[in-house]
Amino acid sequence: MATSIPNRQLFIDGEWREPIKRNRIPIINPATEQIIGSIPAATAEDVDVAVEAARKALYRNAGKDWASATGAHRAKYLRAIAAKITERKSELAKLEAIDSGKPLEEAAWDIDDVAGCFEYHAELAEALDSKQKTPISLPMETFKCHVLREPLGVIGLITPWNYPLLMATWKVAPALAAGCTAVLKPSELASVTCLELGEVCKEVGLPPGVLNIQTGLGQEAGAPLASHPHLDIPVTLELGGKSPIVVFEDVDLDKAAEWSLFGCFWTNGQICSATSRLLVHESIAAEFLDKLVKWCKNIKISDPLEEGCRLGPVVSSGQYEKVMKFISTAKDEGATILCGGERPWHLKKGYYIEPAIITDVKTSMQIWREEVFGPVLCVKTFKTEDEAIELANDTQYGLAAAVLSQDLERCERMTKAFQAGIVWVNCSQPCFSQAPWGGKKRSGFGRELGEWGLNNYLNVKQVTQYVSDDPWGWYKSPSKL
Repeated sequence: MATSIPNRQLFIDGEWREPIKRNRIPIINPATEQIIGSIPAATAEDVDVAVEAARKALYRNAGKDWASATGAHRAKYLRAIAAKITERKSELAKLEAIDSGKPLEEAAWDIDDVAGCFEYHAELAEALDSKQKTPISLPMETFKCHVLREPLGVIGLITPWNYPLLMATWKVAPALAAGCTAVLKPSELASVTCLELGEVCKEVGLPPGVLNIQTGLGQEAGAPLASHPHLDIPVTLELGGKSPIVVFEDVDLDKAAEWSLFGCFWTNGQICSATSRLLVHESIAAEFLDKLVKWCKNIKISDPLEEGCRLGPVVSSGQYEKVMKFISTAKDEGATILCGGERPWHLKKGYYIEPAIITDVKTSMQIWREEVFGPVLCVKTFKTEDEAIELANDTQYGLAAAVLSQDLERCERMTKAFQAGIVWVNCSQPCFSQAPWGGKKRSGFGRELGEWGLNNYLNVKQVTQYVSDDPWGWYKSPSKL
């Protein structure tokens, strides 16, 4: 049975509201190139209304309804959202696959992670209660000091299209756990499940205005939100990368081949942390690349809803053209397209690209230096560990890095040498709500997830009290003159 796209409006102050200008944006299924629905197109006027709703929710009943309520109170809502997400998993996964092009089984995994992320942040919200009034040891007995953790206020959240609901949850869950109110602006290329989050919030009775959802174009809805004067959060950014995966000569070739492909081709290659620069020891390069090509050709490319699909279309026609241009430029610059890089012969419609492996790559080439955000893996060889480190760090980015080797001492050396915020040892791409996520250099700043992510939404307030009965005694009292 075909999955229909719900016809939603903007979610503002706990209600569905038509955009002030009444405009909508078509939803295009990247697997068929067909229009399958539409989303509301917010503008600056709608953003103003949403931000005002969030601000009213923050201060409603002197903050007792949300911002200054206990973490345990907010945790009940986060757990209710998680339960409702799990209840609707099958539907949400299909909507995600149709909207973004990711394989259905992968989308289902994402929805599990969404529910898990809300559950985890419910635990963090509860833990905040025990951390309030944490005493600070002072060198003077005449003073007592403690710390309060308070919500920053009204938060603007702008999220990408590669993990539509999951990336939104990475921001919404900690914001709500901290006691903030928020306005979420998902990517116009994949907003369907984020709008369904609004329906979930309505069903569980989340207080009106705590979460508002504005879909629309970046320049019309995202820019007014990012520059809005009534937002309270300092900026944190996760900006992608060009991450390396280093394969040493002592690996199991098949295991290493699968991790190398998964690290780059998962989510149809559209991963901020994609380990898209493969560095392989020269002594195994020929044999390893032969294995890699065989594994690559065995990947099932199909409609995302088809059973066993492991690679679907990229998200849009614009993304398709961008990725194909990267591949043609690599060829023009002298690289070799070892396999893939073309439209699959059996798929005449949809934004499909066969996963590409590119060799004979020089460090000056665009394919080595720039993020493709598609199923494209470029390969270089190395002789020594020092050369591998130099090549791995030869990038303006610093989000992630991976090393594959049976020598754990060598893995430890590589881990310390990588200039990255995330390191994977004998794997690529695992991600958990409990562990910090973020990079260095041009991959952004700040951290999401774990307690580090929650801290983005909290203000730490120092409270110091003078507890002595004696006067301070710095100035002479006029009564003793």
